[in-house]
Amino acid sequence: MDIMEIAEKSRDSANVKRVFGDPVQHGDVVVIPVAKIAYGGGGGMGQGEAEKGDSGSGSGLGYGVAATPAGVFVVKDGDVRWHPAVDVNRIVVGGQFVAVVLLLTLRALIKRRRRRRH
Repeated sequence: MDIMEIAEKSRDSANVKRVFGDPVQHGDVVVIPVAKIAYGGGGGMGQGEAEKGDSGSGSGLGYGVAATPAGVFVVKDGDVRWHPAVDVNRIVVGGQFVAVVLLLTLRALIKRRRRRRH
């Protein structure tokens, strides 16, 4: 596979169909799913000496695409509303961070009070 062929395939994977999904219609309500897309790639090549004195060369190429749900657009009676997707993992991690900060603050306050009493 050559570089131009890989570039063509990468362009196909990063199109608008990945961001906006196929609309779903039920009665007079149309739902359009939306995703957040991140993609990137890189490559390189180099030359060096092989073990037997021959010159060696090599090259490599990589590409990646990630999609996460962002939410949906709901179209009803000519009115468009945005409903974001809820990332429960992010909420849990944020809650854990707040809990740790709270516990460390409480610990510091308790230590301070104990020092003042003695």
